Amino acid sequence: MTETDTVKFRIEGPIAHIILDRPEKLHALNPEMLSALEIAVNQTEQSREVRIIILESTGQKAFCVGADILAWTPLSPLQMWSEWVRRGQRILERLERARQPVICAIQGFAFGGGLELALGCDLRIAADTAQFAMPEVKLGTIPGWGGTGRLPRLIGKARAKQMIFTGERISAERAERWGLVNEVVPAASLRDAVMAFAEKISANAPVAVQTAKQLIAHPSAAALESLASAANAFTEDAKEGIASFREKRPPQFKGC
Repeated sequence: MTETDTVKFRIEGPIAHIILDRPEKLHALNPEMLSALEIAVNQTEQSREVRIIILESTGQKAFCVGADILAWTPLSPLQMWSEWVRRGQRILERLERARQPVICAIQGFAFGGGLELALGCDLRIAADTAQFAMPEVKLGTIPGWGGTGRLPRLIGKARAKQMIFTGERISAERAERWGLVNEVVPAASLRDAVMAFAEKISANAPVAVQTAKQLIAHPSAAALESLASAANAFTEDAKEGIASFREKRPPQFKGC
């Protein structure tokens, strides 16, 4: 188990838990938390036991209210771009591309960068008390960690524009209706519901689940090529090819 003051990380059997733990600031993200998130995701990649990741936070009031204003307002434009925006984008991209599926447990507020963090996950389970917003325009800025791309892909351009242009909050019920979250459950049952999802997924063949995730997320020629290359490397023909190369003889391929 690895921990910082504001992000906790532990592995319990096939499930890795990444837990935001800054409730006094509603889990507003600062540089330390971003670094800890990246380290936690990297550690799950190195574990052969982990089959699923749960991203959650402590308390009931908020999942995450986004970037800590005190962390980014003192920055120069160049620092804002290089040290904050690009860094956050890289870490959320890392989360989205994690080998294992990621489930986000959302209670209370999921605003701005906090909602963008949830959008980087594969599944979102929300408490019925959850509220969602992209309030950046109210501060004179715009979403910077992939919200203008991921949100329209998930709920459609018109609804994404509504959220981003107005900055207004939507309820958990509306979020489920729009497809922003997979399921809404009573707040008291949130963690049980998330664990049930995690256990159901982790009971399935991990390589099949992880392969399906990659194909859904990145249906590109490169993704297909990498998967096909890995699969072909373990055929009988591949074994014969390596053996014939080592033995300096013509290969006898059998198509299996």
